[in-house]
Amino acid sequence: MSNEDKAAAAAAVEIRDVWADNLDAEIAMIREIVDDFPFVAMDTEFPGIAIRPLGVFKCFADSNYHVLRANVDLLHLIQLGLTFTNGAGLLPTSSWGRPIVWQFNFREFDVENDISNPESIELLTKSGIDFIKNREFGVDAKRFAELLMSSGVVLNHSVSWVTFHCPYDFGYLLKILTCRMLPETREEFHQLVKIFFPVLYDIKHLMRFSNYLHGGLNKLAEQLAVERIGISHQAGSDSLLTARMLMCILCGSFDYHTSDKIPSCCARFWRILLAEITIR
Repeated sequence: MSNEDKAAAAAAVEIRDVWADNLDAEIAMIREIVDDFPFVAMDTEFPGIAIRPLGVFKCFADSNYHVLRANVDLLHLIQLGLTFTNGAGLLPTSSWGRPIVWQFNFREFDVENDISNPESIELLTKSGIDFIKNREFGVDAKRFAELLMSSGVVLNHSVSWVTFHCPYDFGYLLKILTCRMLPETREEFHQLVKIFFPVLYDIKHLMRFSNYLHGGLNKLAEQLAVERIGISHQAGSDSLLTARMLMCILCGSFDYHTSDKIPSCCARFWRILLAEITIR
């Protein structure tokens, strides 16, 4: 693909910001398209790791889950990106034919008063997230949960969730959907994820089945020659990048061509990912 073609492709995709005033309409559209675009790539932005509670645990995975749980329970989700694709990697389109990715901006986080990791806030600010605008115009998390629960996106074995090193992503999303603090144990957390997101493919996990893929999200994108559309460390762009990388993997990196032939996520997967969480 030429540079001109790549630029045209990037310009064609709309990363659609969702605020309180268009939330209902956008979830209604998602409800209409999810059956035809059942791969859902997801990414979140949150205030980083602000606290590190102490304790004695039998393994690193349990220790890291304890940190995850403490932070998710205390902090608030800032942004959620959802990219829907079909088996060919195509995106849903707007009424005028433009491919769409959704980026939900939440109102609960107060940058002036809430606890956070300063380095994470600085990074998100540099990436263009407007905390004041989110606070004033952002989506109410409880209303979002009500709408998503009835959308057909969660609790659905026909929908495949796609992530990149996902424990914190699912931690924040489960907190919103259940309106509860996270379970006390890693095993209970895993069971809750299985209920809400029964089919899950995490690219970090899939990389274990390759002899040459390694690194973080941006490094892997370089290896797979997948160009980013949008801004790094914004959830919409990151979810789109994740979706496009999965399609590259399905098309040949593992010599698998259908999703039912690649390894899905299991209890061992959660133990591995929680043991390897990179504190950010």
